[in-house]
Amino acid sequence: MQVSVTSTVDTAHEDMIHDAQMDYYGRKLATCSSDRSVRIFEVNGNTQTHVATLRGHEGPVWQVSWAHPMFGGLLASCSYDRKVIIWKESNSGWVKLQEFLNHDSSVNSVCWAPEAYGLMLACGSSDGNVSIISSEGDGQWDVKKINNAHTIGCNAVSWAPAVHPGSLFDSVDDPKRGKVEKRLVTGGCDNLVKIWKKRETAEWEEEETLESHSDWVRDVAWAPNIGLATSKIASCSQDCHVIVWTKDETKSGQWEPVILHKFNDVVWHLSWSFAGNILAVSGGDNSVTLWRETVDGWICVSDINKGTGQEPAK
Repeated sequence: MQVSVTSTVDTAHEDMIHDAQMDYYGRKLATCSSDRSVRIFEVNGNTQTHVATLRGHEGPVWQVSWAHPMFGGLLASCSYDRKVIIWKESNSGWVKLQEFLNHDSSVNSVCWAPEAYGLMLACGSSDGNVSIISSEGDGQWDVKKINNAHTIGCNAVSWAPAVHPGSLFDSVDDPKRGKVEKRLVTGGCDNLVKIWKKRETAEWEEEETLESHSDWVRDVAWAPNIGLATSKIASCSQDCHVIVWTKDETKSGQWEPVILHKFNDVVWHLSWSFAGNILAVSGGDNSVTLWRETVDGWICVSDINKGTGQEPAK
């Protein structure tokens, strides 16, 4: 597999860009920056057209996340200013739908849940807590908290897919198996990866603590499930390691860690392909590498060197 840069986007941000996310259909791009703004672009092939600049944060904006299109055009952003803002696309353009101030420190990560879970947003903060913001679509929002999820701070959140491992079609509403426990993975400044679960009538509880990193965990990503009987989570850290955790859901086994690679610098971000078979890794060496699992282990299938600068500490 050979991957090359086909186009670049002049975002016109006035400071470092921290995140860039395509929407579900790949037609919109959202970027966020230390210049305190979020910028929206319409994407048509190799052409990107700036359509909106969203201002409402009072500090660097760390991350953005698109909701599933079944909920309309919704985008969440989080910032050093402790705020989480939900933006909505309307007939008159993008507007601020809701603003939340649920944390005592920087909010470092936001992630919308799979659509089958409903309209639900997870937020991880440097205060060590994770908040779960949800709505039934009636304009009312509910906030739950996982207190003390990580000592020192939480850097990343990612939802488990809403599909039963081993099935292409069973989802959270499968009548044969009942309601699936919602799951969430987090990574923190305590060097830990944690898995949380919630039943319909219960509070969030810690299900697993995964220990292998020797420094802050900077990102976690739960792989999409396409019917395989295994679950996969990737984590990356300031210890320069990327670890892929695998669990056979047909057995009562443990999560098994495999070191994907030891990089030469801190690893900041991870992202799985739609099918969950390719993992993109970006880090402090200003490169993006793509990895695929084979019978002989994980191999690098592409290496793209592009850009300069480093992610600041949060």
